[in-house]
Amino acid sequence: MVLSRFWLVIFISSIVFIVVSLFIGNSYTIDFVLNGKKDDPILISEKYLHQIPTFVKDSIVNAPDNMMVVNNNVSNPDTTYVYSNKTVKIYSGIQKSDGLLPTCKNTLVDLVLPLIAYLAFFCGLMELLIISGASGKLAKLLSPVFVKVFPSIPKNHPSISYMTLNFAANFLGLDSAATPFGLKAMESLQEINPEKDKASDAQIMFMCLHASGLTLIATSIIGYRAAAGASNPADVMLPCIITSFIGTIAAFLIVGIKQKINFKSASLVVGLMVLIAAIIGLLMYVNHLDLIGKNYFTSNLSALILVGIIAFTLIFSFIKEEKFAEAKTTVFDAFVVGANNGVKTGVVIFPYVLGMLVAISLFRNSGLFEIISNWIAFIFSNMGVNKQITDALPVALLRPFSSAGSRGFLIDSMNTFGADSMTGRLSSIFQCSAESTFYVIAVYFGSVNIKNTRYALGTMLLVDVICVITAIFVASWFF
Repeated sequence: MVLSRFWLVIFISSIVFIVVSLFIGNSYTIDFVLNGKKDDPILISEKYLHQIPTFVKDSIVNAPDNMMVVNNNVSNPDTTYVYSNKTVKIYSGIQKSDGLLPTCKNTLVDLVLPLIAYLAFFCGLMELLIISGASGKLAKLLSPVFVKVFPSIPKNHPSISYMTLNFAANFLGLDSAATPFGLKAMESLQEINPEKDKASDAQIMFMCLHASGLTLIATSIIGYRAAAGASNPADVMLPCIITSFIGTIAAFLIVGIKQKINFKSASLVVGLMVLIAAIIGLLMYVNHLDLIGKNYFTSNLSALILVGIIAFTLIFSFIKEEKFAEAKTTVFDAFVVGANNGVKTGVVIFPYVLGMLVAISLFRNSGLFEIISNWIAFIFSNMGVNKQITDALPVALLRPFSSAGSRGFLIDSMNTFGADSMTGRLSSIFQCSAESTFYVIAVYFGSVNIKNTRYALGTMLLVDVICVITAIFVASWFF
C-alpha cells in the first residue's frame, strides 16, 4: 500500500508540475518528457531569424550546417541555435534521463532482456544445486544461524541456501548473479508465506538485509574511479565496506527489534563474529598490497569466485548424477528446466520494473527532483555543512530511485570536482553503500505478486538515510 501511494504521488505530482511549468512559461515544450533521450539538448525557445541577436544571425547564416553553439562545454552544454525552415530553434542544457517512451523501450531492451538472460542462466544452475542436493547441504550447514535471524523459516529450508548465495554475490559486487539468487530466495520464502499477498517477516528481513548493500569488493566503483583518473582507485574500498556494514547492522537491528528476534543467541553472535573477522581479514590483506596489487586483486577476486561457483555446481552435479536419474532427468535437461523458470520470472517482473522506472523518468525530467535536491543542499549548506559534502548529495538522493541515474551523477561529480576530491570520493561511497530501493522492491516483491509490503519500504529508506549519514562521517574521517 505504501509503495503504491508513493508511486502515485511521484507520477501525479510530476505530471502536474510538467503541465503547470508549460502554461506559466517555465518550459517551452514538454515533448522531451515523452520522447527525449538522456543527454539530449532541451528546446527552450523558437524564434524567427530577425528576432535573434545580429551577431548570432550572421554566424548561423554563414555556418555550413546553419547551427551555432555559444560557450559549448562538453560537461555542461550551453545555448545552441539551429536555423531550419525559416525559424531558429534555441536549445540549452541537457536532459537528465530518457523520456517516458524511450524509458519503456529501454526498460525492455537494456534492462529486462539482459536480466532475463541472467535469470535463465543462474536459475538453470540453481536447479542443478537443488536436484544434486548441494543447496540442501548448504542450508543444513547454515541453519543454526539463519533460524535465529529468520525464526519463521523451518530448519534446513532451501531458501537458506538461496539467500546465502544472494548475500555472497552482493558481498562480491556480482549484481548479475545476486538478483537471480535473490528472486529464487523470495520465491522459496513465498511458499511458506501464509498470506500470499502480504510480505512475511522473513521476506522483509531478507529484503532489508539485501538492500543494505553490504559490499566487500566494490569492483564497479573502482572501475569508475580508475576511468576518472583517480591516483588510487581503490582508496574508497575500506570506507565503502565500513559504511555498508553499518547499514547492514542497522537494517538487522531495526527489523530484528520489530520482529522481536533474540539478539543474545550464541549461534547468532558466532555468525556475526565470523563475518566481522572475514571483513577484517580481507581488509588487512588488501591494505598491505601496493596500488597495482590492489587493482589486480579487486578486479579478479569476484570473477574468480563466480567461476568457482559455476564450476562447483557442474562438477558436483556430475558426481551426483544418480540424483538426476532418480528425478528422471539429466544434468542438461534440469538446467534447461531451471532456465525456463528464470525466463518466466523475468516476464512476471517486467511490468513492475516498467511502472517504477517510468515514474522515476517523469520525476527527474519534470524538474521536481532537481528542486528538491537543491533545497536539501541549501538547507545543509546553511547548517554549516561543507560544500564538498553538499555537492555529493545528488548521488545519495537519487540512489534509492535509480542506480543508473546516481551513477551518472557520480561520474559527473568526479569529472567536475576531481576523482580524488572529497566530493568525488564521497559520491563513490554513496553509490556503493546502498541499493536502488524502489527498483529492488518492485523487482523482488513483484516477482511473487506481493501487494502489501508492510514496513519494508519505510525500513529500507531509513537504512538509506543511515548509510548517507555514516558515509559522510566515514569520508570526513578518512579523507
